Amino acid sequence: MGVTMKSEVILDADYRPADDEPFMNDRQTEYFRRKLTDWKADLLEDTRDTIEGMQEGARNIPDVADRASEETDRALELRTRDRQRKLVAKIDQALRRIDEGEFGYCSETGEPISLKRLDARPIATMSLEAQERHERKEKVHRDD
Repeated sequence: MGVTMKSEVILDADYRPADDEPFMNDRQTEYFRRKLTDWKADLLEDTRDTIEGMQEGARNIPDVADRASEETDRALELRTRDRQRKLVAKIDQALRRIDEGEFGYCSETGEPISLKRLDARPIATMSLEAQERHERKEKVHRDD
């Protein structure tokens, strides 16, 4: 019984997934893996910069209005970082779906998600149609 080695996929810098090639072939999979990995690295770099900035910026500001303004800025920055932390978790889930061969397929219907949608939002788990149905259903329940 031999071990199957995954071959290294080489992508041109200008490669974009196209509808005229097999869906989620090795090149498309590698394209989305890199897109997600790069996005995650950017988010984590922003987080490191924020933490460093907050550590350096911790100072005693005597003016009450200035201190309140700084606290508001910090709270906004922390909310932004919390959203980014949740986004990193979704990116990790998408990377897991790539590893499991489930990436690019709608979690509701099992149908392929359009390449255009995946390129714009690589963490998408539903086709546009399924997402719209889900949001309509959610809105109806919220209105009750």
